[in-house]
Amino acid sequence: MAVGYYATLVPVTIVVDGQVRSLRTNQRAVDNILREAGVTVESDDIVGPTLGSSLTDEQSTIIVQHARPVTVQADGHIQQFQSQTSLLPEILKQASVGVHEFDRVTVNGQILDRAQHDSYTIPRDPRDRSPINISIQRAVPATLILSHVGEQKVQTPAKTVGEALNEAGVQLYLADRITPTLASPLTAGTIITVEQSVPINIDVDGRTIKTRTLRNQVGEVLNDLGVALVGEDYTQPAIDAPVQADGTVKIVRVHEEVLVEQEGIPYEMVKIPDANMEIDTSTVKDGESGIQQKRTVIRYENGQEVARNMDPNFVVLKSPSNKEFRYGTNIVIRTLNTPDGPIEYWRKVRTYATSYSAATSGTPKTAKWYGVTATGLPMRKGIVAVDPSVISLGTKLYVPGYGIGLAADTGGGIRGKWLDLGYDDDNLQSWWWWVDTYLLTPVPGSVNYELPNWPQYRDRGN
Repeated sequence: MAVGYYATLVPVTIVVDGQVRSLRTNQRAVDNILREAGVTVESDDIVGPTLGSSLTDEQSTIIVQHARPVTVQADGHIQQFQSQTSLLPEILKQASVGVHEFDRVTVNGQILDRAQHDSYTIPRDPRDRSPINISIQRAVPATLILSHVGEQKVQTPAKTVGEALNEAGVQLYLADRITPTLASPLTAGTIITVEQSVPINIDVDGRTIKTRTLRNQVGEVLNDLGVALVGEDYTQPAIDAPVQADGTVKIVRVHEEVLVEQEGIPYEMVKIPDANMEIDTSTVKDGESGIQQKRTVIRYENGQEVARNMDPNFVVLKSPSNKEFRYGTNIVIRTLNTPDGPIEYWRKVRTYATSYSAATSGTPKTAKWYGVTATGLPMRKGIVAVDPSVISLGTKLYVPGYGIGLAADTGGGIRGKWLDLGYDDDNLQSWWWWVDTYLLTPVPGSVNYELPNWPQYRDRGN
């Protein structure tokens, strides 16, 4: 009997979800064959030949294609069913769920592009029976107000404010101020305000800080960054200047150094008349330079010297001591015995003496002033040409070897302690040496107490 039973078995091929299996059976009903093969079939599965039919003598293959489990989440509801299709629109039609333009459709964790909503095919291998998970997030209306762009109306499926801004392509920075907060849930009609920060560069202490800010003034930005200005530090632009997008604020560090130097204070020479000293005598007290301290303030900006300013107020460490030249003003009347008798004089001056006459004065005889002196007196012996700043005109004087004369003439070359002794044309004598000259009393009302040290002829008997 066993031999007879096996003789009745025929081979059958079953293809389940693309996988082939073979068995020998004496069953011809499709459901019995599948049951014998341990293949479970649900109402949404596809079986060919159909589940209630039997194999004909020519048929030896049964094909089973299981439906895939589908979960659709939309509008707060969850639907689960089996589906044979891989087309998204067909699956959503089975679930009686529609999709609007801005809704977000997620299939198995992948967010679809909006253009795919009406045509997306879910990838499937015939052997794949993994579930299909579809989630639909409905778009809601919201308003975006961007400080640098303006207001715009949007439809967004985002769940939070941050998600909505990201979907809208809004670049956010830490310094931006967003209201409501990024984590706030998004509901229909939500107004999202973004105060957009601006980029700014801060050059400070040899480095550049790149940051963004919502502040209006340079000083406010520096305060936020903890950049302090010390002493005379300043900024470019000014600390109260408005913030410029993509602008650069330069911090100029200022410090000053004080250079202290000492220099000499030159002394002066002062002339002091001294009534206790006889005329034409003098003393000299040497002077001594003083010492003063000067301060120069050197200004540095970012380590570079930019200015030097000297303090106009010097500190005198040692005052100078002036050189003192004391000259006598005490006039002593003396008597000198001469071949012509005693004379009374008040001053003796060492002078250089020359001689001249009317004929040697350089004036032509045809001139009407020929032989006339500077004082109008006729030229003759006893007339002496002098420098009036040394010997006043009208002064009587005595020159040894010449006699008594009268200072009554001047000459272009007669300067300083120089006398030109006058003679008549027919008795001219030559003089060219130094002599003592005595100025006779009375003492004139004006006296030059300091006589010039000129001329100087060391080889002419001085």
